[in-house]
Amino acid sequence: MRKWAGLLSAGVLSLGIATPAYAEEPVATVTEVQVTGPVAQRFNLVVLGDGYTAAEQPKFFADVERHVSTLWSLEPFKSYRSYFNVYAVSIASPESGVDCDPSLTAPRRNTPLDMGFWGGCDAESVQRLLTVDDAAAQRYADLVAGTTRANRQILALGNSTTYGGAGGTYATASGGNALSALISPHELGHSLGGLDDEYDYYARGVPGGAYEGSEPDSIHHTLLTEQQLRDRRAKWWRWLGEPSESGGTIGRFEGGLYTRTGVWRPSKHSMMKTLGYAFDQVGRERMTQRISAKAPLISGGTPAGTIGADRVVWVRPMHPVSHRLDITWTLDGTRLPGRDAVDLRHAHVKPGKHTLTATVTDPTPFVRDPAARPTATRTWTVDTSVVTPPAGGPAVAASTPTSRPVGGHDVVYVETGEPTGSVPQVRWALDGRPAGSGPDFALEESRGSHTLTATTGGTTLTWTVDATGPTTTAELPPAEGNVFHGSFTMRLKAADGMPEFRVDGDGWHKFSGWPTDPSAPYVFTARGTEIDGLAYGNLGPDGLTVSPFSERKPGYGRHRIEYRSIDAAGNVGPTRSVTVTLLP
Repeated sequence: MRKWAGLLSAGVLSLGIATPAYAEEPVATVTEVQVTGPVAQRFNLVVLGDGYTAAEQPKFFADVERHVSTLWSLEPFKSYRSYFNVYAVSIASPESGVDCDPSLTAPRRNTPLDMGFWGGCDAESVQRLLTVDDAAAQRYADLVAGTTRANRQILALGNSTTYGGAGGTYATASGGNALSALISPHELGHSLGGLDDEYDYYARGVPGGAYEGSEPDSIHHTLLTEQQLRDRRAKWWRWLGEPSESGGTIGRFEGGLYTRTGVWRPSKHSMMKTLGYAFDQVGRERMTQRISAKAPLISGGTPAGTIGADRVVWVRPMHPVSHRLDITWTLDGTRLPGRDAVDLRHAHVKPGKHTLTATVTDPTPFVRDPAARPTATRTWTVDTSVVTPPAGGPAVAASTPTSRPVGGHDVVYVETGEPTGSVPQVRWALDGRPAGSGPDFALEESRGSHTLTATTGGTTLTWTVDATGPTTTAELPPAEGNVFHGSFTMRLKAADGMPEFRVDGDGWHKFSGWPTDPSAPYVFTARGTEIDGLAYGNLGPDGLTVSPFSERKPGYGRHRIEYRSIDAAGNVGPTRSVTVTLLP
């Protein structure tokens, strides 16, 4: 058993040493970070490490923990984390680091995945493009038994503190940069969601030109006006006018696809434009659709085919953390009562053959396009001449893992065996008091720690409910009335959470320290501090991170900064605020 400190320690299990296909390659250790179900019924995130020597493996695991914890604090990963298995593949590299880090003249490193900046040390590329040898990455990912290119996503972490990453067939990120844990979800937006960059530049510090193409294929870029979007019911028309999850309002903002003018995006800033912000609704909808497509909504139950009318029929849906999936049963088009199971003995089935259908639909508000809403069906032919042999099953076949706390608003589930003659009852109790029955239990927001139990067939499962969001503290330099001249710093701390903040009601932005030093506080100035072609800590109306070539108004005056944290169980802590004044 490999023990990790921190947020993921309860779900970690070392699976042992595996040998890659090429004999000359270093061996690797596969470690379970989170396993919520069988490999074939989950979307499997395989995190590979490159450039971490044997002595640096603890550093790799710390980087994995930080990246995965950040994912679970962002939607839609937060609501659908139960759809994921996560595995870490640690490889003892002969040398520490990656190629061309940080410059083209930097040494080449002997590493198993051959990761390198500048697109693999290509002078025609850009520094931040961190690539990996695809064939080697796939060979090492194959060590996670049962995963294939169809049911997994590779995330390769390079042992570097330089900012960089890439998205495509796989996603890459530098493991140790202050912003690196925010690179991963952005690159997964590319690799998994097929989302495009919303940058208005390609090379840092070099402004993009005018877009000259036709209507983009990108779901979140357009040439159309807002009225044309509505009239044609095109792209993000369903979200127009909504408060954006990444700040501001969903509308039409110029710039994107590496150009400054002539093309428009939905939000002022979002995950695909500025690291640290959330996916806006357009990106979140696409990511929800793609995650759901990687895990079967119907993961088990009575196999499709011909069945008798003298039995209970079962369907096993997936279980999002945040809500229930809807299940509808119909017999020849007529609704039947039931959720995970329907008892045909009570349906008064007439002699002959009939069609039974179970439809599972995800009612998530993250999706508005009917064509994108996750839906699955299973169909049986009910033949009254068929006699069903009795069958049972274990008292508990699967459940929400009991090894780690559940959040104060999670939906906790228990799957029983699938007897053909009855529907076993699952009885729930919260802190010893009866709380109802059924296959799942939706916790309500509360405070403190609680005990949740589920009892069925003589078996009792117990969960600890962590219903207390993490408390966040803010550290600012001492100043009378919080009045500062020129600049000020802020450090956020939470014992067991991922801090985030927002300025003047704009979008929530993850706190990760300062871009050049994760241990340093964040620096606010009127126009931002330029680092590697971007200006961070900008208090002007354009947002926290902007291109230095943008014409931006200085953000002097009073500002309200709100801050909070999200823990690994999904609890959002209390929001606190501080008001500051910045003078020239």
